Amino acid sequence: MALRITVDIFSGRPNPVLILEGPEEQEALDRLRPERELRGREARPLPTSILGYRGLIVEQSGRASRGLPKEFRVANGDVIGEGFAARAADPAFDEFVGGSTGPIRRVQRGSDLSEFILKEIKRLDDLRDHWKPGRPDWPRGERCKCAPLYEPDWWNVPAIQPHNNCYNYACDYRTDTFAQPGRAAGAMYTALSCASVRPAAIADDLINSSNANNRCPREGHLVALVIAPGWDFHWFRKGRNGYWSHKPGGTAVTNVDNSGVTIPDPRTANRGPYTQFCTFMVVMHGHIKIN
Repeated sequence: MALRITVDIFSGRPNPVLILEGPEEQEALDRLRPERELRGREARPLPTSILGYRGLIVEQSGRASRGLPKEFRVANGDVIGEGFAARAADPAFDEFVGGSTGPIRRVQRGSDLSEFILKEIKRLDDLRDHWKPGRPDWPRGERCKCAPLYEPDWWNVPAIQPHNNCYNYACDYRTDTFAQPGRAAGAMYTALSCASVRPAAIADDLINSSNANNRCPREGHLVALVIAPGWDFHWFRKGRNGYWSHKPGGTAVTNVDNSGVTIPDPRTANRGPYTQFCTFMVVMHGHIKIN
C-alpha cells in the first residue's frame, strides 16, 4: 500500500506529488483519522476552482484505510470525499505535509516552497470563512462575437479536466498534456516571470496585445497572462458574452474569481497569489500550436 498526496496549488505547471509508504504512510493515516463528522455549514463543499492552494488530494492504493474514503481532499484539517465529511484527528495535517520538515521537503521546487505553501494554507482558511459563490450576471458592455462560448461542461469531464490546464483553456485547445507556453515551439519559458512566459507564448504564435485594454479583437479572442512571481503562471480568456473565465490547473472551469464574483476585467479580479498582471494577448483560431 501507499498514499499518494497531490499538493493542489498551481494552475499552469504540474502540482507537487508525494508518495508515502511504510511508517510515513501510517503516520499520515493516523493524523487523518476522522475525529468527528462534519454537519451543516461545516460540511459544505470546498471551493476547489480557485487560484492558489486548494488543499491536498489524497489517494489510497490497495484497500482503503478504515474510516476513510479511497480518495478525498484535505483542506485546513477537514477531510471531504464523496458522501463523506469529517474533521481529521490532526487539524494541522496540511501544515504537517507542507512544512519545512514535512514530506514536501523531498520535492522542493525552490528553497521557499514550504513558506509559499504555508502562506497559501492560511489564505485558503481565510477565504473559506467568507466564500460565497457568485451569482449569474449578464454583461452590459461589448460582446465578443469571435470569442469561444462559455461551455464549462465540455471541459469539466474526467477525460479532459485533469489533463488540461489554464493555458489549454485560454487557447481553447485541448492537448491532454497540461500545455506549457513555448514547449511546442522548443522555446519553453525558463522562469516564472512575465519576461519569460510572454515570449514563450509568442513562440506558440499567440499575439502580444499589451494595449488591448480589455477590448475584443476583430478576429480571434482575447486572453490574459498573470503570474504568481517565481511560482506559477495563469491564463484567463474573454468569452463571447464579454466576461472572463478560467481553469485553475486540473480543476473545473469557472467564471468567478477568488471572491466568488464574475470577472469583467482580469486586471481587477481577485487572483489570489497571482498578483502580477503581465499582458493581454490574442489567440488566432487555427493559427497556434501548443503542447
